[in-house]
Amino acid sequence: MNFLQGFFLNHLVSSKTVPASPQADLHLDLDKPIVYALKTLSSSDLLTLQRACRDLGLPDPLTPMTINGQTITRYVCLNMPKQLFSSTPRKAYQDQFKTLLNLHQGDSEIDVQLVPVTLFWGRAPGYEGHKPWFSILKASSPNWINKAFTILFRGRDNLIRFSKPISLQRLNRDYGDDPNLATKLEKIAYTHFARQKLAAKGPKLPDRNKMRRALLASNEIHQAIVKASQEQGISLAQAEQKATHYLNEIASDFSYPMVRFGDKVLTWIWHRIYQGIVVNNAETVRNLAQKCHEIVFLPCHRSHMDYLLLSSVIYQQGMTPPHIAAGVNLNFFPAGPIFRRGGAFFIRRTFKGNPLYASVFKAYLSYLFSKGYSLEFFTEGGRSRTGRLLPAKTGMLGMTIEAMQQSPNRPIALIPVCLGYDHVMEVATYVKELQGQKKQKESFLQVLSITKKLGNFGQGFVNFGEPILLNQFLDQVQPQWREQGDLTLSPEFSHTINQLGRSVMTGINNAAAVNALPLCSLVLLASKRHTLSKEQLLTQVSAYLVLLKQVPYSQQVSLPSGEANNDNAGGAIGGAQALLDSALSLNKFHIYQDSLGDIISIAADQSMLLTFYRNNIIHLFALPALMTSLVQHYDGITLDQLQAKLNQVYPLIQAELFLPWNAEEMWQQGRAYLQQLVQLGWINQQDDATNPDSSSYRINPNLRTQAYLLANIIDETIQRYHIVLSLLQSPTQIELASLAKQSTQVAERLGQIHGIRAPEFFDQKVLQVFIEQLQQQAYIDEAGNINPASLGELHQLTRQLLSDEVLWTIEHTIDNQYRQASS
Repeated sequence: MNFLQGFFLNHLVSSKTVPASPQADLHLDLDKPIVYALKTLSSSDLLTLQRACRDLGLPDPLTPMTINGQTITRYVCLNMPKQLFSSTPRKAYQDQFKTLLNLHQGDSEIDVQLVPVTLFWGRAPGYEGHKPWFSILKASSPNWINKAFTILFRGRDNLIRFSKPISLQRLNRDYGDDPNLATKLEKIAYTHFARQKLAAKGPKLPDRNKMRRALLASNEIHQAIVKASQEQGISLAQAEQKATHYLNEIASDFSYPMVRFGDKVLTWIWHRIYQGIVVNNAETVRNLAQKCHEIVFLPCHRSHMDYLLLSSVIYQQGMTPPHIAAGVNLNFFPAGPIFRRGGAFFIRRTFKGNPLYASVFKAYLSYLFSKGYSLEFFTEGGRSRTGRLLPAKTGMLGMTIEAMQQSPNRPIALIPVCLGYDHVMEVATYVKELQGQKKQKESFLQVLSITKKLGNFGQGFVNFGEPILLNQFLDQVQPQWREQGDLTLSPEFSHTINQLGRSVMTGINNAAAVNALPLCSLVLLASKRHTLSKEQLLTQVSAYLVLLKQVPYSQQVSLPSGEANNDNAGGAIGGAQALLDSALSLNKFHIYQDSLGDIISIAADQSMLLTFYRNNIIHLFALPALMTSLVQHYDGITLDQLQAKLNQVYPLIQAELFLPWNAEEMWQQGRAYLQQLVQLGWINQQDDATNPDSSSYRINPNLRTQAYLLANIIDETIQRYHIVLSLLQSPTQIELASLAKQSTQVAERLGQIHGIRAPEFFDQKVLQVFIEQLQQQAYIDEAGNINPASLGELHQLTRQLLSDEVLWTIEHTIDNQYRQASS
């Protein structure tokens, strides 16, 4: 019988295991006994699990094991299949948990790992109030007829979810005196499987017509309809018709068959254009979903691929695909209906002047939260054209907090997500837009044109960041929020929501993916002619890998495959060579050969394109680059002097690049960077015998090139700062409203003369962030008056960090501006 079942399963069943590597991800110890816990005893489930375990290198669940002379099975099941004409599940092995626990009594050497395994045959959640079209597929403890039809119709949609193992030795040690321990363990297992089902399938989907009627009848929308009728001079029926139109425009029409079909299509595309999709830290999100948290995914936005890739990865990782807030610009035929059935709901760019639309949207968002659906939206609003994170737009975050207050019993977890690519197909378009070309409106023809660009895109990266538990965040930032009623009306809310936005963007940067093209671009763009010998490039890349490994930026940053375990320079050199080979395969660099070896360079027409990729990871090196620049320009600088100057500049860079450390943490991290740079030999440390804290530092003249390349990473940022500070120091007081525009003009001239091609260098939005930070740091007051002493000191510091050629260009350009304005 098992032979025949195995034969049919091999032809009818296609399984995906989550996580993909249970041994590594769940820290399974193969030297200890493993017992698999399943919900229902089923030979087809066991054979499917057996095949998966064989592929994963895990113990065979059908091979018994012997412990202390007692032979036991490698699996336990909570239920037996239902009898043919019965609806009541039957207990399987009531004494099996007790048997496993008894093995550990008096023998501390035995430690059985109990691994819960959930098998899903299809993941359609169904619809509220609808009976399944084929109820035989819906049995919770299926008999053989149920299972036969399930395999026939859903065998190609099988998911096997391995969960974190339970140490029975530890359980026995902590609770072995409880005579009801086995029963409690069994109850815990039932709860676990119920939560696994909810996490993988999600709540049932709404009937769209019933949802529409319920929302239109809600008090919030009804009041908005009445108000719109009065203000616009239209009838209630006409106002309700408008509200209905808005709701139809907004609401998703989630379809599981569309999700499955989309997953197959997207998987084919990923295999076609990417060498692999690397996913990190998904287990943390799965555990939160299992604990009944409302999950809100907050990814960065660098490409139209983002929402497709993230939804695909979430589904592939065994979680419920989210409802996605998409710009209404994507609601065009035929993409709009497809996206809508894939979970997208559409949102206009602004709600201003349309309170009825705002009320309808907020009511719909609250409805999604109340039902427990996971959500996804892009806090930047639109795609970043420069590769850097944009400041958070806090509107959706504010509505999330409003929705949370209406459903306070369900905890909300915000998940920052960093999406990284070796190649983004829109980069060339971004450069044209930054140079003044009008943004193209999305259309079906534009989508078709993208398919022509499908090719070698290297790797894609999806890194889930550290979750932000919204209740805990509010407890820290606004402790009295529970007693304040409507939190959005409190005077502290503006500060709270802005801090939440910064925390989200910082969390995204904390989960950055270090991959081939960004790292090689970072090194080459820091060289004056964007050209290095192959040996120089490999040396610099390997040193940066060592720096990232020895002084971690955060626990969520992902290093290239294999680099996490490379603790020495030799290993880093090998990793650098692999990275360079990968980057070269993308055809972004030129290779010249002479009698001394290879020379690698960036062509002039590629330099601006490659700044996009560099900017994905520039924040990881901002602090060590700034420290190296200070040591370079202040020869013999002491620790106290270094700390004082960092304290001046760091808050400004922190705001621009969403760096994670406060002043105290920054100095601890900075000292670790400094020590590592000393170990690399780039910086020399001269100790003071009488006072170890008075050691002085200077660039090692024998390795000055490596140190200068690191310092140059932050050079363009300091140049932008100095432009703004110089304008503020000019004889004529400049209006703050025009400061960013005038700074942009100077930056454009500086870029033309010195060949600076970075698009963010003359991006008015980036300059505006710096100006706002000057106000927050009290260099400028609300009236636009400067603090001459502190601003002058900061101006002199940035001046010291720049070359004479750059300083002359800035000063000469500003003088010309001043003369033209005077005339």
